[in-house]
Amino acid sequence: MSTDTAVRTDLPALPHWEATPDDLRAATREIKRALRERIEASGRTVDEVFAVMEKRVAAQVDEIVAALERGENVWPVVEYADIAAGTVPAETVDLIRRRGCLVVRGHFERDQALQWDQDIVDYVESNRFFENYRGPGDDFFGSVGSKPEIYPIYWSPAQMKARQSERTAAVQSFLNSMWKHTSEGVQWFDPDRDALYPDRIRRRPEGANSGGLGPHLDPGTLDLWMTEAYQNTFRHLFDGTVEEYDPWDAAYRTAGPQYPGSTMCSAFRTFQGWTALSDMAHDQGVLHTVPIADAMGYLMLRPLLSDVPEDDMCGVTVNQVFPANDTWHPLLVKALAGIPDVQAGDSVWWHGDMIHAVAPVENQVGWGNVMYIPAAPWCPRNEQYSASVREAFLTGSSPSDFPAEHYEREWPNRFSETELNETGRRGLGFED
Repeated sequence: MSTDTAVRTDLPALPHWEATPDDLRAATREIKRALRERIEASGRTVDEVFAVMEKRVAAQVDEIVAALERGENVWPVVEYADIAAGTVPAETVDLIRRRGCLVVRGHFERDQALQWDQDIVDYVESNRFFENYRGPGDDFFGSVGSKPEIYPIYWSPAQMKARQSERTAAVQSFLNSMWKHTSEGVQWFDPDRDALYPDRIRRRPEGANSGGLGPHLDPGTLDLWMTEAYQNTFRHLFDGTVEEYDPWDAAYRTAGPQYPGSTMCSAFRTFQGWTALSDMAHDQGVLHTVPIADAMGYLMLRPLLSDVPEDDMCGVTVNQVFPANDTWHPLLVKALAGIPDVQAGDSVWWHGDMIHAVAPVENQVGWGNVMYIPAAPWCPRNEQYSASVREAFLTGSSPSDFPAEHYEREWPNRFSETELNETGRRGLGFED
């Protein structure tokens, strides 16, 4: 049997929980025991398998830390014009695959982005958002400390025009092409059709103080070890073929469930991302990542080592983001690297499995404004979520992945169905 894609059936089967286990600690003990047994049945030890991934990651950490110490930018940078023309250099594509993140310069014209920023202000002010604002709708972004920093706004004309733009579609197709999206006779996702996953706006004013967000991941929590689809996704980590682990392999990622929680994402995102609506300097509370696409393999294996309590997954649990920290992952977090300076109209992207953080800032210089727009290609998981997205769009509601705040329901100037272009209609599932 070839093990480059298929799930091995000659090893002990893993227990799985397709809904959140009633007893998380008991389930954690059971799955850790089963994962160790499966690895050992392949003829390897857990320590040996982890050492392979640790060595692979450590070499990249060393490379990144050395570059940071030399004062270099470690984020790949691509010109939108090269994406549109199909002329992105091969060495840049290779670097993106290693680093798992990039900045796209000139995704939109700067003047267009600045105009959208103003349009959003006009949109919320015309609908008396600030007079009616009820405070943070979730504990996660509510912790950053500004009032408000994250606007629970989804259906402004500016956001929808950016989501359904031909320029965004071109960037998303380029990003999706990094992934292996067809294998085992299955097309796991359509690289040229995006599901227009709706997300919020960040507007951080000049002079703001923000506590930032600590290092974390967003692809899931305990479901990454405990559901059958994700066990298959990470099959090479647990079946003796760890050398074949590929963070860009989409197999089995696009249909599985996710345990519900306040920080969940129902969609499969190849890349998380945002589009800048203001100029931002690299030292003004900006996004950081651990720019190593392979790091998820390390994170998935780390809880199986003997120094971790049997009922603990290195602090990962439901209803909280997946943490990365000095306690369990000191090798990884020392490679945290921030984005370079960006201008309004640039976009920033990072692999959906990637550790990321937002640096704190005091007395911020300039505005820090973004629209969150990911790459969420059309696939069974995203098609299923699109049904609730369509309903939210038509009613002006908050999408179901987000707190039920529903500010826009009565706003007369939100983006309407008649304004959707073909990309928008296909992205929301109004037509095939």
